[in-house]
Amino acid sequence: MREFPLSHGELQALAERYPTPFYIYDERAMRENMRRFKDAFSIFPKFTEYFAVKACPNPYILRVLESEGCGGDCSSMAELILCERSGITGRRIMFTSNDTPAQEFVYAAGLGAVINFDDITHVDFAREALGGTLPGTVCFRYNPGPLKEGGNSIIGKPEEAKYGLTREQMIEGYRKCAALGVSHFGLHTMVASNELNPDFFVDTARIVFDLVLEVKERTGVRIEFVDLGGGVGIPYMPGQKEVDLRYVAREIRKLYDSMIVPAGLDPLEICFECGRPITGPFGYLVSRAIHEKHIYREYIGLDACMADLMRPGMYGAYHEITVSGKENAPKDYVYDVTGSLCENCDKFAVQRPLPKIDIGDLVIIHDAGAHGRAMGFNYNGKLRAGELLLRPDGTVVQIRRRETLDDYFATLDFSGLDDFKA
Repeated sequence: MREFPLSHGELQALAERYPTPFYIYDERAMRENMRRFKDAFSIFPKFTEYFAVKACPNPYILRVLESEGCGGDCSSMAELILCERSGITGRRIMFTSNDTPAQEFVYAAGLGAVINFDDITHVDFAREALGGTLPGTVCFRYNPGPLKEGGNSIIGKPEEAKYGLTREQMIEGYRKCAALGVSHFGLHTMVASNELNPDFFVDTARIVFDLVLEVKERTGVRIEFVDLGGGVGIPYMPGQKEVDLRYVAREIRKLYDSMIVPAGLDPLEICFECGRPITGPFGYLVSRAIHEKHIYREYIGLDACMADLMRPGMYGAYHEITVSGKENAPKDYVYDVTGSLCENCDKFAVQRPLPKIDIGDLVIIHDAGAHGRAMGFNYNGKLRAGELLLRPDGTVVQIRRRETLDDYFATLDFSGLDDFKA
């Protein structure tokens, strides 16, 4: 578990300025981590990390990552606009969506983004939306089906997932787009989420490289880049090990040298679209204990709830919890740590050994920098938390304010309610 970057006193002072709950991200740690990530894959002729915007869709975070050379992986209009406003445009955007509305293809093409088709029928759909033309660069998302064993509860088994094209559809797609004048091609797959086995990613590269060779042999199309997806996990639980990216890069490089180079397809750009390992360990949800309950179990109630961080309630996911100022205290109490949502799954921890928690204590939920605030929602009329950024010089800036009741009611029109007859 990564140590929280502020002292107890610093956090107390911060919580006076910004009432809990709030997210806080460590900019210095994110920058250092991004540099390590890129350095691991510097053994390839060209490497690009397209940060998965859905993991942490805040323009300040995107601006930080853009300055470290990241592109953006987008799957919606809003994410495209976030990238655009953050200075990520053109070839630095990978637009990978599914069931995509026509206007999103148009906007992505207008930005010069790489269009990554999720289905063979999307070629004609996008072509019609774009006035009878296709972008000069396109990509197809490959679903290897039973070729890729594994999967998990987040993304599912490949043969059961809604994403991507079959192998024969991939061949058909490249032939069709080449005939329509497309001159630059990529190949993409995404078959895991939060995976900690490094060999999983090496095996994915082998499957993708094999298809690159088959596409060249059967269609004459030269693939210029492969996007191996994301899915790199982080060690949420004690005892888990982070993925050794240098090992992954070395083993993929061996496949590259034995498969891609002899086929005359070097240089081939290697891409990833990771989100979780880029920002996940460097974001924290800070909350305050406001209730305790003593029935069949001991409960601590926080002023945050599942609407602020849904992963534990939705997936049963584990997040480390520390109590500010009590980091070294014995964990001699066992609690369910809960929120106020009207759902029994609204629990951040179940039967978790922790120090004694007193009302008013600041409670820190770790590894919340990806798929945390991004997955927030408004059920029960809950207002989503704000976001803070800890700068390298130690200052803290607010990068998203907490929602208000006015925000929640903004889309409702009360003006005619008095005259409305039910």
